[in-house]
Parts: sequence; C-alpha cells; structure tokens
Amino acid sequence: MTIAWVFPGQGSQKSGMAAPVLTLPGAEERFALASRLLGRDLLAICQGEADAQADPADLNDTRNTQPALFVVESLIVDELRRQEREPAFVAGHSLGELVALYAAGVFDVSTGLALMQRRSELMAAAGGGAMTAVIGFDRDQLESLVNKTDGVVIANDNSAAQVVISGNPEAVKSVSEQLTCKRAIPLAVSGAFHSPLMAEAAAAFKVHLEGLAFEDARFPVLSNTDPTPCSDASQLKQRLSQQMTTGVRWRETMETLTSAGVDTLIEVGPGNVLSGLAKRGMTGVTTVQLSSSADLGR
Repeated sequence: MTIAWVFPGQGSQKSGMAAPVLTLPGAEERFALASRLLGRDLLAICQGEADAQADPADLNDTRNTQPALFVVESLIVDELRRQEREPAFVAGHSLGELVALYAAGVFDVSTGLALMQRRSELMAAAGGGAMTAVIGFDRDQLESLVNKTDGVVIANDNSAAQVVISGNPEAVKSVSEQLTCKRAIPLAVSGAFHSPLMAEAAAAFKVHLEGLAFEDARFPVLSNTDPTPCSDASQLKQRLSQQMTTGVRWRETMETLTSAGVDTLIEVGPGNVLSGLAKRGMTGVTTVQLSSSADLGR
C-alpha cells in the first residue's frame, strides 16, 4: 500500500468543523494560540458563535478561513503522528500546501499559524479581481481563449473536466462567456487568487518567508507550482513563495501520485473535494476522509 496525505484548501470550510476535533490532544490550546495571534476568537467563529457585529466574524472571510483550516487539519496530522502513521507523499491544494509542509516537518505549528495569518491577510487585501469555475469544457478551446485574452489565467487546474480561471473581471467574464462548457460558476472571492494580479501580495509574502528557517521534509512534498516530489527545504520555500501568482496544478499532482504507485489517498480535513477529484482522475485509488477524532479511532 502506497499512501498519500492530501489537504484541502479554501472552500472546504464549514460551520461547526471544529467540534469533531476538539477531543484531540491540544485542540483547545491550538485554537487559543490562533485566537491570540489573530486577535479574535477563532473557535467561536468556527462554531458560528461569533458576535455578528465583530469585524471580521464570518468563517468565510479569508482572514478566518485559512487559519481555521490550518488548525483543524494540523490537529489531525498530530494525531496521525501519535499513531505513528506516515505517508509516502503529501500535497495540499492552495492553502493546504502549508499544512502539507507542516505535516512533513518543514516548520512547526507556530510558524505555520504565523504564515497562514500573513498569507490570509495579504490575499484578503488584494481585491479587484474575479474567479470563475468552469466544468465540462474543451481544453484546447479554453487554452486558446486564455492565451489570446489579456488579464486572465488558469488558476486551478483541478482535473480534466474542472478548472478555475482568474484575473481581471472583464477578461474572466469574456472567456467564460465564449467557452463552450457545461457550467461556468463565478466564485465569491475577494481577489484574483493564483494569478499575476497577486504580485504585490506575493512579493510581501516572499519577504516574510525569507526570514524563516525551513527544514528538509521528512517525506516528499508535491507543491502547487511544481508537482514533482521534493524534500529540499530551500526548494520548497521557493515554490511556496511563487504560489500566489501561479496556478494550482492539481491535475498534474494526481498524475504524479498515480505514476508513483499511490493507491490510497487520505484527505485530511473537512469535506471530500479532493477525494472526489481523485476518484475521477486517479485509476484504482482508494480514498479515505479524516475530519474528526472518530475517524482516527478516538
């Protein structure tokens, strides 16, 4: 059996997602640590109990979503470690890449939370863009439209049948209207994530990264910008610094895992988005979702 752990990103969050992990060791302390760092009660936000007048108080606010997912997913990782379980590979979708790096021992939880806080604030502040998911399309037509339209890129190449385009609102709308597809779904996001419009935020994040020490990964990490297995600390940091302005190459990530003989994909965190993509994009793979202490046998 060859196992990969994968970590979902923004869009997987849901109210109440903290409750199933609160019985794990250190859960309340980690939420308290994150809350002190953010200056607001992250656990209450996850449970839908935050004061409606608070700013921000919504779990779907990027500044809350990203740290909340990191806390939930990292707690599950810690329990997997206590059970002495290890994967052959790890990968994370967008913000999930930071959890993958934590799982591989590249940095500790305090560093991970600080990185997530900085990343979420920078991304939330980078407004002025749009993103649209397109499903059931002709890839040649999509790539042709993107190549001849200024201000739009493929941000998330999730599978052969699902991608997300990102960029200037007018350019994104133009491509989605011209593309022959089953569905085009505008996303409720604050900016054009994973596109060149994030350049200013990416530059600030890179400066923040430069001051941090990364360790070599205990097992290979597949990054969004380069889905080839890598354990080298300096390369992993460089890849992470480029992530905001480049696409999430998840289709290629699944292809790489398949070629490496991965037959069991464990999705660590709420939801089953990555499991669904794997079932459609990886031959003969078994998927498992871990989102609660019950899933871990506690």
